[in-house]
Amino acid sequence: MRFNISSAVMVIAISVCIIFQACQTPAGRSAGEVIDDSAITTKVKAKLFGDNVLNGFAISVKTFEGEVTLTGAVKTSEQKEHATAITESVSGVKHVNNLLKLK
Repeated sequence: MRFNISSAVMVIAISVCIIFQACQTPAGRSAGEVIDDSAITTKVKAKLFGDNVLNGFAISVKTFEGEVTLTGAVKTSEQKEHATAITESVSGVKHVNNLLKLK
C-alpha cells in the first residue's frame, strides 16, 4: 500500500476535528463559556457579600450561559429587589432569576 501526502493531510484533518469536538462540555459549551459563567458567579457573590444591605444573608448564586439564579432567603421584598439590581450590574449577566424567599 502506498502512502501519499493527500492521505496524510486527510488523517490530520480528521484528527483535529475529533480533538476539537472533545473540547466541549456535555452541554455542548466550550471551556471558555464555562469559565465566563464561573467568573460571573464569583463577581456576583463578591458584590452581594460586600453589600451592607445583604451582607450576612445566605444567598446562593448559580450561572449558566450568563443567566444567574439566586436562591436563599432575605427579610424584605426591598432586599430581594436589591439583590436583583446588584446582580444585573455585573458585566456578562444576561438575565436574573430571583428565587429568593422572604423569611
